[in-house]
Amino acid sequence: MRERSSSLEPAAAATVVPAIGVGTWAWGNQFLWGYQPERHDAELEATFQRAVAQGFRFFDTADSYGTGRFTGRSETLLGRFAAALPPGERQALCLATKLAPFPWRLGRGGFGRAFDASSERLRGKLDRVQLHWSTARYAPWQEGPLLDGLADRVLAGAATSLGVSNMGPQRLRRVHRHLAERGVRLASLQVQISLLAPEALAPGGVADCCRELGVELIAYSPLALGLLSDRHRAGESWPVGPRGVLYRRLWPRITPLLEAMRAMAHARGAQVAEVALNWCRAHGAMPIPGLRTPAQVDGAASALAWQLSAAERHELDGLALALPVRMPANPFQSA
Repeated sequence: MRERSSSLEPAAAATVVPAIGVGTWAWGNQFLWGYQPERHDAELEATFQRAVAQGFRFFDTADSYGTGRFTGRSETLLGRFAAALPPGERQALCLATKLAPFPWRLGRGGFGRAFDASSERLRGKLDRVQLHWSTARYAPWQEGPLLDGLADRVLAGAATSLGVSNMGPQRLRRVHRHLAERGVRLASLQVQISLLAPEALAPGGVADCCRELGVELIAYSPLALGLLSDRHRAGESWPVGPRGVLYRRLWPRITPLLEAMRAMAHARGAQVAEVALNWCRAHGAMPIPGLRTPAQVDGAASALAWQLSAAERHELDGLALALPVRMPANPFQSA
């Protein structure tokens, strides 16, 4: 059982409020998101075009997004959509992918083929390469050589920057120090952050560590698989499959939080999802919601037009910490 923080650091409010990025996990995922090329690809392309038009510049993907016959599908779609842009617009984007440290990917060259395959799917525009998760909890000896291999690629100019995911402050400090010794700056850390997963923001946690080290903090699942978008009221039209199971377990017990979010959204003529995204931004994290429709892009873009007050952030902090339920933790999250 993971420890729960009793407070969030008052100083955690962001002095420079981050932007919002675009997550593409659902682009190719059948298990949770029901992806079908003939039904979704045209709308995903329209989603990408609307995101670029609305000023979104950071797009996050992974070589493990899409399984079976859709392996690498998210990267393929993102690469294809970006390649269709005018050169100047394409150059302005940051396409970031994560490489999975599967057990058979070993040694300094363990990511060699995976890196090349991702770069090909992204049509040569691989701006930030990221380690998808830490192996510290089950194979700590695997992680260092793989990161060295990624650092080699960055130093050779094959990628512009390097990031990591699912690391706690202890591992992050160690990795940051090692990469600095090699002359490579650690650009970013991705961890799960939302009002249903606030652990990273606790005093002494990884958010504090990122501020200290100058590492960009990226919040994945900021809408908690859609729960915090408040689109499914009182069990109506709940998702099928694993997401539906999660909704049934969590929804009845997060009512006080949702009510407060609705009031804040209503006061601004905004959507509840905007409140969830701006809570992450208020804590210095760039949220990367999964966007699958142009309407969702517009909703995320609207969140950029306003910010939570300190009092609102504090109220949401308290409600989040008082909840009796949380999102499941990533099993690979290191200390």
